[in-house]
Amino acid sequence: MDIVILTGLSGAGKSQAAAFFEDQGYFCIDNVPPRFLPEFAEIFSKEDEMTKMEKVCFVVDVRSRVMLQGWGVAMQKLDEIPGVNYTVIFLEASDDVLVSRYRQTRRKHPLMDEMPLTDAIASERKLLQNLRARASYIIDTTMLTNAALKRALRDFLKQGEQLSFPVFVESFGFMYGIPSDSDCVYDVRFLPNPFWVEDLRMFSGKDPEIAAYLEDFEETSTFMEKVSDIFDFMIPHYIKEGKSRLSIGIGCTGGRHRSVYIAEMIGKRLQDMGYNTVVHHRDIDRDPRYIKKETTDNA
Repeated sequence: MDIVILTGLSGAGKSQAAAFFEDQGYFCIDNVPPRFLPEFAEIFSKEDEMTKMEKVCFVVDVRSRVMLQGWGVAMQKLDEIPGVNYTVIFLEASDDVLVSRYRQTRRKHPLMDEMPLTDAIASERKLLQNLRARASYIIDTTMLTNAALKRALRDFLKQGEQLSFPVFVESFGFMYGIPSDSDCVYDVRFLPNPFWVEDLRMFSGKDPEIAAYLEDFEETSTFMEKVSDIFDFMIPHYIKEGKSRLSIGIGCTGGRHRSVYIAEMIGKRLQDMGYNTVVHHRDIDRDPRYIKKETTDNA
């Protein structure tokens, strides 16, 4: 049985994500206290026509309040159920964006009965830190439209069978900030910037025009060879030390051209190496015409 445990901050997009999984054939249950996850999993995994489910999505969040304390025990019990494979997806966003979304929708944060909105968001982050630490995939929806969130989730589903070790590769623009959850960050601003080639500006790193441009420079292939060697050496040692996932950030100036191309290439290399790799492009949908010329030689 395939289980998705969908969690994260209130206002980060869990409702939209749950709707997406439901559209993909998952049986979704909202606001499940963690302590009941093993019981539901055992019921749905039994060979019974009335209860057996192949794909289930549980939404777990701060609405469970004090029952969140059962998260660790619940995960241990899930690990012991034969035939049950689960993945934890954690959605988050910046404080400013969460505040803006609540003001736009005029909905009330689950903790607002006890404190102001900004304090409620801060408290929620603290309450969910153990859930976030167990996540296989962390998606920052700060700059994501609903369509972009669906693309990220669709990329996750395309991975097919769960492989031995999950790796999350995220491209981003340094001008919009470094992803807070990255275990390691690679700066590819040393590569020639397609933004300054007018005919290439509106393409992205997923387009063949950008790939052809970057592949024409020797430093691109040299970097890919060296970083592949690093991962070949590093990831087995992470696994040996008990790390449950690896998050890799690839940054350029605006997060649309160089970092996207390199992230795609790294994702393919890691998949070929046998790792369960998801590639996400945080800033790809930003309009590159708004990027201001940098004063450094690394622009």
